[in-house]
Amino acid sequence: MKYGFVNVAAAVPMVKVADVEYNVQQVESIIAQAEGRGVEVIVFPELCLTGYTCQDLFKEQLLLDRAEEAVLMLLDFTRKLDIVSIVGTPIIINGLLYNCAVIIQGGSIMGIVPKTYLPNYGEFYEKRWFASAQDLNPADIFYAGGTIHVSAEPQLFVTGDGMKFGVEICEDVWAPIPPSNNLALAGADIIFNLSASDELIGKHAYLKSLLAQQSARTISGYVYASSGFGESTQDVVYGGNAMLFENGKLLVEGSRFSLQPQIQMCQIDIEKLRAERRENTTFINAQRGAHAIETNLKHAAPRDFELTRDIDPHPFIPKSDDMQASCEEILNIQVAGLVKRLYHINAQKAVIGISGGLDSTLALLVTVKAFDQLNISRKGIIGITMPGFGTTDRTYHNALKLMETLGVTIREISIAKAVTQHFEDIGQNPKIHDITYENSQARERTQILMDVANKENAIVVGTGDLSELALGWATYNGDHMSMYGVNAGVPKTLIRHLVSFVAGEMATDTLLDIIDTPISPELIPADEQGNIKQKTEDLVGPYELHDFFIYYFLRYGFSPKKIFLLAQRAFCTPSIVNGREQLYTEDVVKKWLTTFCRRFFTQQFKRSCLPDGPKVGSVSLSPRGDWRMPSDASYNIWLKECEGL
Repeated sequence: MKYGFVNVAAAVPMVKVADVEYNVQQVESIIAQAEGRGVEVIVFPELCLTGYTCQDLFKEQLLLDRAEEAVLMLLDFTRKLDIVSIVGTPIIINGLLYNCAVIIQGGSIMGIVPKTYLPNYGEFYEKRWFASAQDLNPADIFYAGGTIHVSAEPQLFVTGDGMKFGVEICEDVWAPIPPSNNLALAGADIIFNLSASDELIGKHAYLKSLLAQQSARTISGYVYASSGFGESTQDVVYGGNAMLFENGKLLVEGSRFSLQPQIQMCQIDIEKLRAERRENTTFINAQRGAHAIETNLKHAAPRDFELTRDIDPHPFIPKSDDMQASCEEILNIQVAGLVKRLYHINAQKAVIGISGGLDSTLALLVTVKAFDQLNISRKGIIGITMPGFGTTDRTYHNALKLMETLGVTIREISIAKAVTQHFEDIGQNPKIHDITYENSQARERTQILMDVANKENAIVVGTGDLSELALGWATYNGDHMSMYGVNAGVPKTLIRHLVSFVAGEMATDTLLDIIDTPISPELIPADEQGNIKQKTEDLVGPYELHDFFIYYFLRYGFSPKKIFLLAQRAFCTPSIVNGREQLYTEDVVKKWLTTFCRRFFTQQFKRSCLPDGPKVGSVSLSPRGDWRMPSDASYNIWLKECEGL
């Protein structure tokens, strides 16, 4: 230390999932750069040597063996270096697998820190593969060519110049009592966190606040490195966070969603932190225990309950003070997911069915941004309009104008002839507009997209959204299917909002007209005036109601009775929404809540085999992530409660 300052860094390398040799090369390159820039301690993301998103590959012995070999390579690489490197890797200890941080300096392992708190909710299920530090019995293990003692006790690392630091891993800092609390009280000047936190709407702001609070509460430096580009975007996206704090103040922050490796470094004033701790008597007193005090609250006689707090009718719409930043973050998550998928398969082309509706519009906008970020010509995006029996002039011309404005390749393939032949083949009367009539068209469109993608060596970008998936408003193996669904985590109300945001940026009348167009699959012929006859919200209900139901049903597991109570407050009292008074009767809310419960359960079979797509907000229906439900689950108790409303 010079004048109490320590040079520290957070690194975000590019990784390839399960490609340990590639990953260790990336880590070595960053260590060399950091050493050359005078960094004393550098931290890498969680499980950076294997990739965090290996899932059940963590059960494979070969991957674990290669990870240990990677640590051996790092020991050899750092043999003549002074820098302390903290890397993440899976390690077997006493027959159990642990998610660990390995602290390396000068060709030696200073220590191994296993993760304590394993997230097993939402998109996370680490307990499937790893044991917690709470399960660890102290042991001397032979690892990476040497013997080292491993335990769950707090470990304090001391550098040659007297700086003390501790290590915790990702979820540890989200715990009510993080390990860093004890580490700081034991004397740690700086806490290093190896993380793999995915991106969701509003999560970054919350994370930044959490880390700032923890740094302030422990009067410490806090250095945080989280996984970025290269991790799997099967269902979620990793933005690559690198943040360094000092006593609650953010000193340096990296660039999220970067395609390049990052090293974010700064100087933390250890002398200043130690002075603050000496001055703060509360910090000293915190080492003492706490006494529990019971209250003697007496409950008054029961009375009728009245909900008086305001309930947001559109919970999926961001309420950030900076609405532009919120919309950009959502789009960045979608774009980052598609960029990774295109990069991984080395695809230079994408195929999208463009209907002139909201969903395909947003999917096209996301794809354009992804191609621009990868420096691929937009002409590699093949937008296909496929007019059928229900296509109106309005949506047809909007589709063409949108593609022309964005500069993508435009193709038109009518499905009328092929579907008519199909009707003849299967004996379907074209005058009977039943489910066969509708789904045959949707499946023909999907076949066209898939076959063109094969022919062009392209990827089919799906357009379906979260609201449609919840209601099952998609044709099984039709528009239900794609090679990557960029809208899978975005509900309908949010899609309208995002397209409105882009419309404001582009200042195009086409997008504004698409926003005003009634939502429809356009599978039934138009009326005599050529207008859309088949309106989705007339058939399944208003999407703003369904999105409200989806949010509280999935996010909190509320019962129909409670959802109805909240909906009454949000929708059954006069309120102004988007400049107009929005009011539903209680009977209308009951009707569509019942419809939602019935459709949600009966349509699970479609969600059980969804294509990959990024999680965007706090709600996801991925069968591999947040929502795992049997397709034959009974809906009886939910419908029974709806009937009693």
